[in-house]
Parts: sequence; structure tokens; C-alpha cells
Amino acid sequence: MEEMEMDSIECVSSSMDGVDDEEIHASHQYPKPSNNVGIVPTSVHELLECPVCTNSMYPPIHQCHNGHTLCSTCKTRVHNRCPTCRQELGDIRCLALEKVAESLELPCKYFSLGCPEIFPYYSKLKHETLCNFRPYSCPYAGSECSVTGDIPYLVTHLRDDHKVDMHTGCTFNHRYVKSNPREVENATWMLTVFHCFGQYFCLHFEAFQLGMAPVYMAFLRFMGDETDARNYSYSLEVGGNGRKLIWEGTPRSIRDSHRKVRDSHDGLIIQRNMALFFSGGDRKELKLRVTGRIWKEQQNPDGGVCIPNLCS
Repeated sequence: MEEMEMDSIECVSSSMDGVDDEEIHASHQYPKPSNNVGIVPTSVHELLECPVCTNSMYPPIHQCHNGHTLCSTCKTRVHNRCPTCRQELGDIRCLALEKVAESLELPCKYFSLGCPEIFPYYSKLKHETLCNFRPYSCPYAGSECSVTGDIPYLVTHLRDDHKVDMHTGCTFNHRYVKSNPREVENATWMLTVFHCFGQYFCLHFEAFQLGMAPVYMAFLRFMGDETDARNYSYSLEVGGNGRKLIWEGTPRSIRDSHRKVRDSHDGLIIQRNMALFFSGGDRKELKLRVTGRIWKEQQNPDGGVCIPNLCS
């Protein structure tokens, strides 16, 4: 999506420019885990190591007529030629080595990032698709960014590479002004990152086509897993001319893509006619003020119900 040009944006939130770099600590992109894990003898790992990509091989494992093996992913990359002896590969499976691979209990591939789990091969693959230690994707919606990493790394990436505005505090007050709103096409307006309760939240505000007319939408995403996201709530409010719209909900995890959240309409949605009504005047210029707050739900030990914990 192309980023929509705005005539002006005002933010009344406090700036995060002064946040110590220690807080957004020197984080890193995820290192590639080593195959040399102590759970399985090194010799077995060497036996299962693909000569092309050096990753461990799992079924289906292919071999040439001379017995040299490689993984199924790399078989298509070598144009059906054995990378060791250059003979034609054909479609020979190494069934003995496949049985060895299936019998091993192996660590999650994110073990170097903190995952302690060990699984048989097929259970391992299923776990890795949902592992809480797997990398997060960059939540920036204005481009198809392929960067992945842990949360501190992504916060630094958003600040330094995407030049995203960073703010502290759990309340916000944004004013959006756009001339010629009838020419709005699918475009991201802005992304702002808020730091509160020791966590990071992404506030999205954008315009996109819904049916025959554009709508304006604001929603919040939590920079962490869905389980932790459920500990927080947020509200958004927009209004004018004596009317207002209020949205209250739970932030979605950045595990859910920006498009998935947007297409589910899980946020504050303002129809264009209503947005222009809120703007007042001659309805030829969009002027929206969106306010909101984030709070943490706390469990009441006596009544067993959640009570809000509002930041100052």
C-alpha cells in the first residue's frame, strides 16, 4: 500500500524521544539455531545434515544412485543433479535414514531463543508453527516489510528504519487533517507506537475502500502474543457537532497480520459521510480528532472479576 500524504498531523501524546536506548535494549534478529544439539549424538546429526543447506533432513529424504542424500527442499534447487557426485538424482528415497529421522526426539528450532520443548519429528513441526518463541513479523503496514525479530528489535527497527512516531503513556489525542477526502484510495495513514505498562502497542489509522466508498478505521495491536494481549483493553473516540462514536475492545496481537485485523473490521470504523459530518464546515476537508486510552485488566482476588488499572 502506498502511504497517504497528509496535510497535517498533530499528536498531543508525550514524546518517547528521550527513552533510554537501554530500555529498547540492544536486541537482535534471530540467530540461526545450530544443528549440533546435545540431545542427539553429533554423528547422527552429521548423518542427517543436508549437504546443500546444512539443515537437518526429515522425510522425504532423497538420494542418488551412489547413496548421497539431500533434503526434499534442496532437490528442486539442484536441478535433479547430486551436489556431491553430479549424477542424476531420480526419485530414490532413503527409507532407512527417514526411519532414523522419525525416531529421534529433537528440540524446537527456536531452542536458542528460549524454547525448552523436545518433540518427535512430526510433533515438532506442528509445535513450531505455534511456538511462542518464534519470530514476530514487522507490524508496519505501509510496505511489505520482511524483517522479523523479537519485540525490542522490532521497536528499534520501526523507530530507525520506518521513522515511526514513538510515544509514552497510555492516553492519546490525534488530529487528522486531509484535504480532498473524496480522492482517498487504499492507503495507510499512519502507525504510532505507544509504550505503557512495560509493553508496546501499535495504533493504526488508515483509509481503505469498503464497498463503493472509503471508510476510515483506527485499531490497536499489541506487540506480543495473543495470551498477553488479552490482559489489556483500549477505547477510541471520535466526534464532532455534538455527536461521537466510541469503540472499546481488546488489542489484537501482531501475530495477526495488519490486513487480517483490518479485514475483520475489529476496530473503530468511521463511514466517510459521518467523518465529513464530524469535520464540520463545508464537508470538503477531513478533520478528525481521535482520542483514546489503554488500560490493563487486573484480577480482583476477592471477587474474581477484572478491574481496570489505569495509568496516570
